[in-house]
Formats: sequence, structure tokens, C-alpha cells
Amino acid sequence: MKIAFVGKGGSGKTTLSALFIRHLAATGRPVIAVDADINQHLGPALGLSDDQAARLPSLGAHLPEIKEYLRGSNPRIASAEAMIKTTPPGHGSRLLRIVEENPVYAACARPVALDEDSVRLLVTGTFTEEDLGVACYHSKVGAVELLLNHLVDGPDEYVVTDMTAGSDSFASGLFTRFDLTFLVAEPTRKGVSVYRQYKEYARDFGVRLKVVGNKVQGAEDLAFLRREVGEDLLAAFGHSEWVRRLEQGAEPALNALEPENRAVLERLRDQVDAAYDARDAHKYTQQAVHFHLRNAESWGNAKAGTDLATQVDPSFVLHAAPPSEAAASEVHDEAAARV
Repeated sequence: MKIAFVGKGGSGKTTLSALFIRHLAATGRPVIAVDADINQHLGPALGLSDDQAARLPSLGAHLPEIKEYLRGSNPRIASAEAMIKTTPPGHGSRLLRIVEENPVYAACARPVALDEDSVRLLVTGTFTEEDLGVACYHSKVGAVELLLNHLVDGPDEYVVTDMTAGSDSFASGLFTRFDLTFLVAEPTRKGVSVYRQYKEYARDFGVRLKVVGNKVQGAEDLAFLRREVGEDLLAAFGHSEWVRRLEQGAEPALNALEPENRAVLERLRDQVDAAYDARDAHKYTQQAVHFHLRNAESWGNAKAGTDLATQVDPSFVLHAAPPSEAAASEVHDEAAARV
């Protein structure tokens, strides 16, 4: 399952996404955590020191190798240089699995040990000196969109992405790459305004959106969210001394999290698992193609010097069913020789 956490800056979306990642890992489920926020705080929220987080390899720095691996032997893609962030997979493309070893994970993913298990962490990376004044952040999160376009996942496998704040997520097709999106909202007018904006933008694309209230202090806060959000309100996370200790640099055990807040995380997991049964592989693939064609016409064709619409394989559908172990082994052996 592919899950996104979005919300207004300061709403607590990184904290809640990190808590959800910890909760999933504690149940023994495989998890890949992705920090796609312009402010890279997911690593520290998972317990890394600032120095450890700063040393994490970035997806953006390895984008040429990632493209070369993913294009595989797809005859519609002449070279890695011809790929853009929205290039969809086709026959011959290499697909990623959550539970596997491959050159992309070897270069970009790092294990993060938690108190009950561990997860793989991928980060988009921060601005470099060369980026300042000449690049937008969406050039970096494009690597995440490319990966999710090529990722096949099954039940009880999770990719949790901490997205950039506010409505910036809509600057690309990345917002359609998830089975479920959790919008973290404080019980304030500003908090719910982001919800309204996100829901309006996402309406035409069938994005499954659920609101998680955060910093909810009592019955009045909860009533406010219910009045403003309605049936999209899934759960409310209340005051937490556990979170306060974590933000102060302590490492409290997850089993010390308040029972009512742990129950919120379990409700989120139940909602995610239910969303898996409702996924539509054809629609998911069609949306990838839709945004690829839009990006190709807008800027991609000019940059690549060719018609990127020819990269679309009309007979390919990204199904959730994993490739056979034999096929996967063959792909990885070939990849190891190339990357």
C-alpha cells in the first residue's frame, strides 16, 4: 500500500507519519519511509541524529542511475536521459518491490533501527548550493514520482511518504500515486482551510482522502473538526507527552505511547488495509499516463528534444501482482551488472 501524509506546515504531519511508520514496523510489516518534504525532518522523527540525517544519500543525486535501472530493456525509452519524472513503465521496464534488494535501494535507501523493528528510509534531499535561485523543489520530488510509478506492492507491504506542506503537492502528479492520503489538520480555521483546498484539487482525480485531527485538546476541538470536515474525519490525535519527549530528543519506547493515541494509529492502518481492496490498477496506470502526457507537452518534449508521448506503452498495466521469483532474480542479476 502507498500512503501519503499531507497538511499545513506545523500541523504535525511529519510527527504523525513517523508514528504511523513506527506502528507498522512494530507489527512486523515491511515498510519503506520516504521523506518528500522540502524540510527534511522524517529521519530525526524516526530517531536519527541531525548528523545521521544529513549523511543520508538523496534520491536526486542518484537520479541518472535510478532512471537507467528502471528503463531496463523497454524499447520505447531510448536512453535514461530521455526519461522524465513522469515516464511510465512499459514492457521491459524494471519494477521495484518493497521487499527486495536492488541497486536503487543499495544506493539510496538506508535502514533505520526502531525500538521494535527497522524500516528503509529514502529522502529526496535538500537544496544544494547549485540549486539555489535556479531550481524548484519539485525537480527533487520527481524522483519519488518516478519510483512510485514503477513500484508494485502487495497487501501488508507499505510505502509511507511524508509530503511537502500545503497544496504544493499538486505541482506534479505525485498526489495521485497513493492508495490513501491522510491530511493532518489542527482544529483551527487555517488547519481546515488546507483540507478544503486539497479536497477541491483532488476531487476530479478520485484521490482517497481522510482527515486526521491533531493537537485536539477536548470536546470543543473535536466538534469543530466534525463540523468543518464532516465524514472525512477519520480520527483525532490528542495531547501526547510521548510526542513531547520525542521532540525534546528522548527516545521513548513505542509501547509507552498513550493507549488512546496508539488506537488512532491502528485505525489508520485498518483504513489503509481496506483501501487496498478498492485499488484499480487500470486507473492508476491511466493517471500516470495522463500526467506524463501533460508534462511532455508542457516542458518535457522541449527538454528531451523528442516526442515523449511515444514512451507510453498502451498495452501495459501496473498490476499489484508481484513478478515471479525467477523473473525477479534474473532482473536483479542484470541490474547488478549495469548499475
